[in-house]
Amino acid sequence: MSDELARMRTEYARVGLDEGTAGDDPVALAQTWISEAVAAGVHEPNAMALATATAAGEPSVRIVLLKGFDASGAVFFTNYDSRKGRELAENPRAAAVLLWHALHRQLRIEGAVTRLEAHESDAYFAARPEGARISAAASPQSQVVEGRDELDRRWHEAERGGAADHRPEGWGGYRIAPEVLEFWHGRENRLHDRIRFTRDGDAWARDRLAP
Repeated sequence: MSDELARMRTEYARVGLDEGTAGDDPVALAQTWISEAVAAGVHEPNAMALATATAAGEPSVRIVLLKGFDASGAVFFTNYDSRKGRELAENPRAAAVLLWHALHRQLRIEGAVTRLEAHESDAYFAARPEGARISAAASPQSQVVEGRDELDRRWHEAERGGAADHRPEGWGGYRIAPEVLEFWHGRENRLHDRIRFTRDGDAWARDRLAP
């Protein structure tokens, strides 16, 4: 299997990303790339790998869904007592990446993380499907459970208890305030384009990185 993986090759696009196309506003560029991924029919274009770390620097990473993005940051939702929630309480910084392989693009986001205001989490929770609202209350996310039967029992108990009607106190949203936004576009011969924007006060500094 290792030889098979080593032999895998994908040739990337001839046309990539230059400084003129990138412009001076990385938030606008990120919103454009997200919209183009949606329009292209990319499967789950908002799937985002999210990396967090403990206060001691021990990292972990998982896939979450990006549920909002604007100048204030990238929004996702989870259980506050999950592993990522506990790590963010210790070390409120994160890095994330969205990969749109069909478009030969990825977007990296780095920055400080804060919880959303309660009314923001309430609004999103109310918009979720009923089953997902029940699961948010029923699942002790990242905790050890005895088996699937325990999860099913918790779910049905939460359903009978009206869990879909209100957001659990231990569940809500986070926002990564972007301090770094890096745009990667695949190019021929692995000579990829990487344009990095770093926040500089109220403005952004732009650099090109070697691939």
